Formats: sequence, structure tokens, C-alpha cells
Amino acid sequence: MEIIKTEIEGVVIIEPRIFKDARGYFFESFSERDFFSLVKEVHFVQDNESRSSYGVLRGLHFQKPPFSQSKLVRVIRGAVLDVAVDIRKGSPTYGKHVAVELTEDNHRQFFIPRGFAHGFSVLTDEVIFQYKCDSFYAPQSEGAIAWDDPDLGIDWRIPADKVLLSEKDRRHPRLKDLDSPFVYGENLY
Repeated sequence: MEIIKTEIEGVVIIEPRIFKDARGYFFESFSERDFFSLVKEVHFVQDNESRSSYGVLRGLHFQKPPFSQSKLVRVIRGAVLDVAVDIRKGSPTYGKHVAVELTEDNHRQFFIPRGFAHGFSVLTDEVIFQYKCDSFYAPQSEGAIAWDDPDLGIDWRIPADKVLLSEKDRRHPRLKDLDSPFVYGENLY
């Protein structure tokens, strides 16, 4: 696997080695040994999968300590724009984001560490999205920021009138109104 560093330390894109021949392709989608060595020693405890259609936007979500989560995400079918926003108070990249297109063809994965809000927009007719989490889902620990916060400047690559949101995702605060539970420099693991 190749690790592609981003503008924000700890947020990385993972590009697998793909072996293709007349029968199709093969790649190792996860190796704990390689992940620990090349990315971070994170023990994933839960795998999730969602199906969505064009225009669906999920995010920007996080879980508060002590249930905060790192995520390793990928697309099985279709394409998404996946986004990680730094919400660690005091971070030199606070409020900055990394966006990457994940597709069934590029097989890329995106690692979002603890201390970041995460979301994605669906760019194709249908998407099957999978992600690993290093902490179990804890509904009492949910947190989020507004997907359309103008201070974030995220281009979701979908016209605003085509965005499909859950009721919950319509009501999140802007980053400037968030009392982030994450502090830059603290051990979040």
C-alpha cells in the first residue's frame, strides 16, 4: 500500500497495490501489520456499511470522548467526496479540511483520526460505503457541525438544491458555535 500524506498531519489517503489480470483484480483491503507500521496503531472494533443515492450528504459527524472514533473509509460501488475537518482546539489547522474522491475504481481509502468531523457526499447514482471504527457507536456521544458552514468553504460537488439530508443533519451548529471536546496536543487515544 502507498500512504499519501495530506495538508493535515495524521489524515492520510491509502492507495492499495492492485493486481489485475484477465480474471479481474485482487488487493489487500486491510492489513493490521501494515496499517500499524505505516499509518497508526489503531484497533478497529466495528465495520459499518451504508447505501445511498446521488445527492445524499452525511455529516459532518464525530463522537465525543470517551467514545471518540477514528475511521478508515472506502467505497465499494460508486463515488463519494469524503471530507475530514480538523476540530481540535488550538490546532494550526483548526477548521481546515481535506477532501478526497473515493471511488470503486480507484480503491482508495481515507483515514480520519480522532479529533476530526467526517462527512461525505454521493456523486453517483448509487454508493455502497464501508468504514471501520476504532470505538463502538455511542448515540449519547454524537456531535456534529453544519455541512454548509460558510467558514469551512467545502465544495461538496453537488448543487445545494440537490443535497439530501437527514433531519438531524439539517440542524447542526456552525464550527464557530461548537465547544469542541478535542484539544490539539492532548492524547486522543
